[in-house]
Amino acid sequence: MRIQSLPRRLALAAALLTSLWLAGCSTTPTGAVPGQLSNAKPEPGDNSRGKPRASSAATARDYRKDAARHVYEINKARIYGGKLPPLLYAVGTLQVNLDADGKVLSMHWMRAPAHAPEVIAEIERTVLVAAPYPAATRLGKVTWTDTWLWDEGGRFQLDTLSEGQL
Repeated sequence: MRIQSLPRRLALAAALLTSLWLAGCSTTPTGAVPGQLSNAKPEPGDNSRGKPRASSAATARDYRKDAARHVYEINKARIYGGKLPPLLYAVGTLQVNLDADGKVLSMHWMRAPAHAPEVIAEIERTVLVAAPYPAATRLGKVTWTDTWLWDEGGRFQLDTLSEGQL
């Protein structure tokens, strides 16, 4: 009986993979910005802060610290303090393309935590809520790349400012 169900399972798996592939080929934007995988959008009133201090970073690598500090400042209660546990719930690396004023232009997942779509949505929402980012006065447009280290309780660290793992 198990032998007969194997082809059926393979056919179902192939159909699922095909539908996921076709969904990924869609030209209709999923979220608020190009490259976004979820439909996450900032809630009205999420961004009631003033404009952040400008960044004088000379390279995209230096800019990472300014962007990460900006996210930490806005999400103080959600930052995992201290060393992270040895096993994390999700890890994702995201590139965020910003214009010269710190507005999010697009996102590109270099490594999405596909097993945790709720984390993908929450990271994307967090990125959008944090906009505008510090204006990169010496760079103009900039691509901020960081790795999000996520625990089961919904707290996180960014690799740029991480305190490491136990």
